[in-house]
Amino acid sequence: MTTRQDPEQEPRIAVGGDDPELSKRLSTELSAFNNRATGADDEADLSIRVTDPAGDLVGGLTGWTWGGCGGISLLWIREDRRRQGWGGRLLRAAEDEARRRGCDRMIVSSFEFQAPAFYRRHGYVETGRSEGFPGGYADLHFLKRLDDPDPRLRIRIVVRVDVPEEHLPAFLRYEDRVLPLLADHGGRLEQRLRTADGRTEVHLLSFAGRDGYESYLADPRRAEYRSEELAGVELASRLLEVSEV
Repeated sequence: MTTRQDPEQEPRIAVGGDDPELSKRLSTELSAFNNRATGADDEADLSIRVTDPAGDLVGGLTGWTWGGCGGISLLWIREDRRRQGWGGRLLRAAEDEARRRGCDRMIVSSFEFQAPAFYRRHGYVETGRSEGFPGGYADLHFLKRLDDPDPRLRIRIVVRVDVPEEHLPAFLRYEDRVLPLLADHGGRLEQRLRTADGRTEVHLLSFAGRDGYESYLADPRRAEYRSEELAGVELASRLLEVSEV
C-alpha cells in the first residue's frame, strides 16, 4: 500500500532577486559544511577603506580569508584618485593582513576590461579564464604566492616551441609529463599559450632562483621523457630570460 503525499506539504521553488536572509543562511550552512570537511574553521571577512580628510570614500577593498588563502572580492578607486598608487596600497594592505592571518596565497578574478595588467604588475599569475561575457570579454583568474620573499626577484623565462604537425600528439604528451617537474625545482608555469593551429606554444616560466632554473634544465627526467615521447624529433625552440618593465 502506498501513501500519497499531500501536494500542499511538498517543498516549493520560489525565484526572486536580492535575498539577504537566504544569502546569510546559505553562507552559514556552507561554511559549516566546508569546516567539517577540511578542518579549517578560520573563515573571516576582510575589508579595507581609504577616506579623504572630508570623510568621503576614496576607495576600498573587500574580500575574505580562509584555510591559508585570501580572496579579493571587490577593489575600487574613485575616478579622481586613480593612477595615484591607491590601488597598489590597498592590495599590499590586503596581502599584509592575509599574511598576518596565516595565508600563503591570494586569489582574485578580473574581467579583461578591468585590471588584469594591474594584478600582473603586482605579481599575480593567471591560472585560468572564463570566456563568453558581453563584448567578447573573458573573466581572468589570478593567484599570487605570499610566501615568495619578493616575486620581482624571480627569474622569468619565455620559451617558444614550434612543433611539426605530425608530432603534435607526442609533444603534448611530453609537455604534460615535463611541466609538473617545475615544482620540484622552485619553478612554476605562469602562462601557457598556444596558436590556433596548435603548432606553436609559448610558455612563461618563473623560478625562485638561478639554482632552481639550472637544476630544472639538468633534471634527467626531462631527457628521459623526451626520448620516450619525441625520440629523433627536431623541435625549433627559442628561450629568452625576461624581466618586467
